Amino acid sequence: MEKYVKLSEQQWHKIESKRSIRQFKKGDIILHQGEVCKELHFIARGLARAFLIDESGKDFTWNVFFNDENAAVNNLFVIDFKSFLLQEPASFQIEALEELELVSISFSDHKNSMLAFQKGMEFSYKMCNEAYFYLHDLALQRQTKSAKERFEIFMQKTPFLLHKVPQYHIASYLGITPQHLSRLRASYEQM
Repeated sequence: MEKYVKLSEQQWHKIESKRSIRQFKKGDIILHQGEVCKELHFIARGLARAFLIDESGKDFTWNVFFNDENAAVNNLFVIDFKSFLLQEPASFQIEALEELELVSISFSDHKNSMLAFQKGMEFSYKMCNEAYFYLHDLALQRQTKSAKERFEIFMQKTPFLLHKVPQYHIASYLGITPQHLSRLRASYEQM
């Protein structure tokens, strides 16, 4: 939070009193598609992914959530923002890809403690902006960039994920087949 706003000690105490630490094992489902996202989660450690399951049962990776100081981008929050903000059913599921430690705050505590003071409102506003910008860029990339360009952007921003996330999830996230990902990866590694 300090990246976005400076809080007084009293404000920190109020927020810290409402947070909880949650642990998940690899494969645990944090949020089921169709459930209401009732908590805002910040990644302290680990990886998770958001995915959709279509009517035929096919699994599509929508996003990968991580916290890595070496990344060109940080994706620290594990959330279905629309579900959380509107308290409506989630569009996707969220799964732990490895052991995961989350710092969580409930919707009601977020509303009552975070939004009760100006800096909390400022933080929420900036967090929503970042989420929108990230998803805006992601949607544009998926619509306007070639598979090769999407892979190159992925490698520029999050190369460490290539060795931590199963290849079929990365391929799905990039909108390509695992075989195409293997070819792009081989070509990239020869450069």
